[in-house]
Amino acid sequence: MNPQTDKIVRRTTMVATAVASYFLLTADYGPEPNALDPIKKAILSAESSVKEFIFGSKKEPREESQTAKLSSDNSKEHP
Repeated sequence: MNPQTDKIVRRTTMVATAVASYFLLTADYGPEPNALDPIKKAILSAESSVKEFIFGSKKEPREESQTAKLSSDNSKEHP
């Protein structure tokens, strides 16, 4: 087999395996606990950490909006 083709096939196989594993591990198996729960929690935690890293923390805007809301409330009370 051509080395370049072999490299593409290997990479495609690795990506497909990772995607299939992700979907199988994060699937909903019902309300009963099972052996994959700790792995699923770790994956979801890592997923939220990556999202927070890329898109920023959602807690910061809420705190800023609360601070702005409080300052506007104070200005209404004390003209």
